[in-house]
Amino acid sequence: MRNLRLQLRFLVPLVVILAAAAYLALPLMDRLTLRWFARDLNLRGSLVTNALSESIADALPDPRGRKLQALFNRATQDERLVAIGLCSAEGKLLRASAGFPKALTCAGAQQIATLPEPLMRIEGGPVHVGVHPVNADSGTIGQLVLLQDLSFIERRSQDTRQYLVILIASIGVLIALVTMIVAQLSWRGWISGTRALLRGEGLIRPLSGSAPELEPLAADLRARLRELEDEYRRSQGPEAEWNPQRLQALLRTQLSGDQVIVVSNREPYIHELQHGEVVVRRPASGLVTAVEPVMRACSGTWIAHGSGSADRDVVDRNDRVALPPGEHEYLLRRLWLTPEEEQGYYFGFANEGMWPLCHVAHVRPVFRESDWQYYRAVNQRFADAVVAEAREDDPVVLVQDYHFALVPAMVREKLPRATIITFWHIPWPNPESFGICPWRREILQGMLGSTILGFHTRFHCKNFIETVDRYLEARIEHEHSTIQFQGASTLVESYPISIEWPTPAETARWRPVPDCRRRVLDRLHLPADQRLAVGVDRFDYTKGILERFHAVERMLEKYPEWLGRFTLVQVAAPSRSALEEYRSFRDRITLVTDRINQRFGTGGTLPILLLAEHHEHEAVNELYRAADVCLVTSLHDGMNLVCKEFVAARDDERGVLILSRFAGAARELPEALIVNPYHVEDTADALHRALTMPEAEQRERMAALRTTVREFNVYRWAGRMLADAGRWRLRERIAERVQRHAGE
Repeated sequence: MRNLRLQLRFLVPLVVILAAAAYLALPLMDRLTLRWFARDLNLRGSLVTNALSESIADALPDPRGRKLQALFNRATQDERLVAIGLCSAEGKLLRASAGFPKALTCAGAQQIATLPEPLMRIEGGPVHVGVHPVNADSGTIGQLVLLQDLSFIERRSQDTRQYLVILIASIGVLIALVTMIVAQLSWRGWISGTRALLRGEGLIRPLSGSAPELEPLAADLRARLRELEDEYRRSQGPEAEWNPQRLQALLRTQLSGDQVIVVSNREPYIHELQHGEVVVRRPASGLVTAVEPVMRACSGTWIAHGSGSADRDVVDRNDRVALPPGEHEYLLRRLWLTPEEEQGYYFGFANEGMWPLCHVAHVRPVFRESDWQYYRAVNQRFADAVVAEAREDDPVVLVQDYHFALVPAMVREKLPRATIITFWHIPWPNPESFGICPWRREILQGMLGSTILGFHTRFHCKNFIETVDRYLEARIEHEHSTIQFQGASTLVESYPISIEWPTPAETARWRPVPDCRRRVLDRLHLPADQRLAVGVDRFDYTKGILERFHAVERMLEKYPEWLGRFTLVQVAAPSRSALEEYRSFRDRITLVTDRINQRFGTGGTLPILLLAEHHEHEAVNELYRAADVCLVTSLHDGMNLVCKEFVAARDDERGVLILSRFAGAARELPEALIVNPYHVEDTADALHRALTMPEAEQRERMAALRTTVREFNVYRWAGRMLADAGRWRLRERIAERVQRHAGE
């Protein structure tokens, strides 16, 4: 019954439309039929007139008209010819048959004959009126009026109407049957497709079979489910937020009693001697930003290069110092490098060779044999330090970044039971690009000493696995992302790095956003209504600072309404100034800044303020909170944590993030305005859009960004790696016990 009601929704309108079509078509068919027969009767009348013309000419001289009357009487014996009349050239009726209407004159007949439908109704029914010239040898001698019966046309019209009604009814029945069949099949298809949607097909996996008509519905449901999920997540917060306590609980449960050692080039705190006093500062480093909170939670040992001018003054006899200052949550073990070692290992091989090799930033890598020797020697020194700091033979060692590609294999040689996690903080190039390195095999072999090898994205993992496949004889299991090399197994996995989410106590110490804005504008001598964009980077050619400045220049050209009303505050911490490439890059940035400021500076207000000095975290956070826009235009970046720091600072849910598509963070933060920094026009338009974005859209985007960064914080990054390490260590210990029992 329900299906019948649904089908009637199709059938009732169909019947109404067909009935209306028949109602309109029948009179039209009658009129067309009449016109067709009128033309036929006119042609027949012309033939009759031609046949009678000679006889009429012979009978016309008869003064009594008997011959003409007899001729007409014989002609009207035809059942379709009702009457005949002969009109003179002057329009006078000369003679007519018995049935000719007395009221019909020659002029009247002529008038009726010129109509589209030349018919006249008499007692016997409708007749067709035709007037035809009668021609003789001497010329036209008169007009013959023929009245022909139309009753047969009405009979034929009735037959035509019947056939038309039958045809329309047959078409209607056929359409109804087809409609019912199609409706039935469509209903079953929709029911099946809807059930598939309810099972999740098309929402979390593709629709089974071919159902293109359901794709719009599935797309709408997906969009609505995402909106509901976002609303729910924002209202509930993270289900199980990663924090120091949860990370410590993980360490107690899965790595209970295990020692954690971190190896990095950059130290988390630098002690500098300034004006006779020791000053502690944190370096501008994404690695430090990410790893230092983890070490506070783990209470382990951090091994790093001591580079501060007062670093030696604060360590104990074992070159250790407790950090953070005044809290003593973990130990920092400092290693001292000679200037030659630092030049060859750090500035040479690591930053003139590996850094440009892994970043597609159009700077040629430089590889020297002497730099490689220093790189190997320093890696060995750090590996020896790990062995010296290890209290047992199976510590958890976290090797950080491209400075120590050889350390994992060196540690593995001395501590074969150690769990070594290497995290590569920069991108990994494709096999062809990596093939430039003369010592590619040695670097790959060193990295495969790791138990777990982490990258920011799956794309970088894929590049590394393909590189190993190209240059080493190794067994690769793609479905498990593992590499078997020389009897050891390495898990290659992606672990997107992040930042420590601010605690309530920390945010409570922050100044309100209006106060931050007022302080920044006063400090920079800018008007109170000035629109601010901020960029925070090291002085590095991979960060897209030059492209950012070109975008600002293009925006001011394209949208002159921002002249004098917009300023980009670019914080650029000095970095690797000993390298010529970095010095020339800094000089070029300074020249471009001066040129743009000279061109667009108005009334003492400059479009670009270049702050080429180190800023403490509190000062940078104040800039974030004061800015309308944050620009991250990296040309190639593993992750980039500046964008996440900006999001974390905006508890007012204002501000717009412009993010390069070539930064790893772009995959996690799609609510930002994603740009191609090489496309100056694209970035300039995005900057204008950010400055004119409505507050409601800013809140929507920033709320989503903050939810993502809060949930996927640095403790989750570390927790995933350490949890994988814990499972790996458990499997190894079980395998050892099985082998021991089997030997017994």
